[in-house]
Amino acid sequence: MTSPLLAPTPRSSARLFDPKLLLGVLVVAVLLALSLVTGVYDIAGADDGAQMFQITRVPRTIALVLAGAAMAMAGLVMQLLTQNRFVEPTTTGTTEWAGLGLLAVMLLVPQPSLPLRMAGAVLAAFVGTMVFFAFLRRVALKSSLIVPIVGIMLGAVVGAITTYLALVTNSLQIIGVWFAGSFTSVMRGQYEMLWIVALIGVIVFLVADRLTIAGLGEEIATNVGVNYNRMILLGTVLIAVTTGVVTVVVGNLPFLGLIVPNIVSMVRGDDLRSNLPWVCLLGIAIVTVCDIIGRAIIMPFEVPVSLILGVVGAVVFVLLLLRQRRRG
Repeated sequence: MTSPLLAPTPRSSARLFDPKLLLGVLVVAVLLALSLVTGVYDIAGADDGAQMFQITRVPRTIALVLAGAAMAMAGLVMQLLTQNRFVEPTTTGTTEWAGLGLLAVMLLVPQPSLPLRMAGAVLAAFVGTMVFFAFLRRVALKSSLIVPIVGIMLGAVVGAITTYLALVTNSLQIIGVWFAGSFTSVMRGQYEMLWIVALIGVIVFLVADRLTIAGLGEEIATNVGVNYNRMILLGTVLIAVTTGVVTVVVGNLPFLGLIVPNIVSMVRGDDLRSNLPWVCLLGIAIVTVCDIIGRAIIMPFEVPVSLILGVVGAVVFVLLLLRQRRRG
């Protein structure tokens, strides 16, 4: 028998179809239209402008939508399962583990295919996320502020190992490109694997209530008939797949999964199901704005979106830490 807690309440359903969501969709649509017309190449005047538009601008904009929504959503799921607002793939070492897996595949298999590289990144991201969750379950941390610090430290260790391996194998430049976090190289034929994260989004929406209950702790989840360990495993898989796929195709998008869920929860509360559309929209909007700025600020050159996103995310991270400290 299904627990009533696992079904969306009328109130949550009403909040899901908030009319203000249409305004958010309109704003994001304007930003995406601006992304389509921003760039050095003269799409309107060149003879092959229409062809270049289809090859580069459209795939890049689709990648902005998929990557932005996916990483914001991954941060939301991770924060829910850990009951900590300061964790996301960047602050738990998941991204660094994905990079290590990607490098391992490159070293073990000459000229690996894109799916094989993604498999390596996803597997390593899964292992790294499980290590982080296992650490949290076995070590009692008195302050929520310590959790992201531990995650960043674990990520730094993994990143150092990756850098050392890249250094001794003359792959350091490749690692730098992977972690640049840029949409510059995204074009038709190189981004299609990102559609995997759209499927992840559907799965998260379908199991949102069960993930919410699992986030309340093993005892509560068991009492209402939710298999706690199974949901933690599912959440970890979803986070790992999202991080691995985005890391391989786009690179590192730091702090996105930290900024977006916190802003949405401060405005709308902590209803996971009704917050998902807003989290996706805000993730898309932030990544698109940062990408447009990166294209325009030193045109005809581009600044990696991860650079701008990292600066913004670091400032927001510090502000959130100070806010939490004032609350005690």
